[in-house]
Amino acid sequence: MFAMGLLGMTSTLWAEPATLPRSTPESQGVSSLQVRKFIEAADKRVTTMHSFMLVRNGHVVAECWWKPEAPDKPHVLWSLSKSFTSTAVGLAVAEGKFSIDDPVLKFFPEDAPASPSEKLRMMRVRDLLTMSTGHETEPDVRGRTDQSWVKTFLEHPVPHKPGAHFQYNTPATYMLSAIVEKTTGQTVLEYLKPRLFEPLGIENPRWDTSPQGITLGGYGLFVRTEDIAKFGQLYLQKGQWNGNQLLSPEWVALATSKQVSNGSDPTKDWDQGYGFQFWRSRHGAFRGDGKDGQFCVVIPERNVVIAITANTRDMQGQLNVVWDELLSAFADAPLPENTEEQAKLKELSSQLQARDPK
Repeated sequence: MFAMGLLGMTSTLWAEPATLPRSTPESQGVSSLQVRKFIEAADKRVTTMHSFMLVRNGHVVAECWWKPEAPDKPHVLWSLSKSFTSTAVGLAVAEGKFSIDDPVLKFFPEDAPASPSEKLRMMRVRDLLTMSTGHETEPDVRGRTDQSWVKTFLEHPVPHKPGAHFQYNTPATYMLSAIVEKTTGQTVLEYLKPRLFEPLGIENPRWDTSPQGITLGGYGLFVRTEDIAKFGQLYLQKGQWNGNQLLSPEWVALATSKQVSNGSDPTKDWDQGYGFQFWRSRHGAFRGDGKDGQFCVVIPERNVVIAITANTRDMQGQLNVVWDELLSAFADAPLPENTEEQAKLKELSSQLQARDPK
């Protein structure tokens, strides 16, 4: 299961251009006018936007940065890093390093409690992926400086049956990173370089580590806005890139579909279900996201990827601007070129300035 064409890749994979192809919005069935209205609304309603990139049919049709942010400047992803860690897990599973149904304790006998609880013994890799570890609260792995983060995680009480109780849990993603490192002999950053970052042309990614030298997994990754868009495009294309199947379609489907319930409010994007370190969203979308407004939104029905970086405290409000202003921009076929609106969009995009968040 999850087999993929990583072995025997041809040299053409490494020749993938460093940038996505560019196109006018209208040639990809996108209204320049509506994109401009979205940027104006985001600039007004979101404090503060840092960057925006819109990809349709594999082509960048709009992009802008709020100065002093810039195209070549890496941006912290915060918890959007989690979706990259999930990808490393999918690749390692495909290579037979472990199974998502393996118990977590299997990998860390040296850090396990002397008498593990029944529920801790039940916790699987799958439960880490879906943040349904059975914890009532997040383990405070950073709070203990006298022992490893893995040991602190395994000591934390597990009052609920794993797999049945959603609790947002960044240390669970750290455990996924630790499992990848334990089974492959490489940090997640090292492991992903030839399997994900290099094929996609993601140059010089940086990822912070724990005191034990393990990639943080749940946060700490720095890449550019276009790298976020490429990552979303890979998932939109069901793991295929430049004619090669980097990630299995089965893994993509599992990772981006609802695996566990996390709320019931149909108006909230954080209540639509959770996959393998990806969130389900309204309007048939899925996303990775991170603190302060970092987003990789994929809308399969529209063949669209949206990459956003920001520094905002209202992430739901930020997504609301996307749904309110941008969904209407997409047509089912190419539109007549609108050079006047394209010029206005270009001018607006060159004048944006970031504001200090209040």
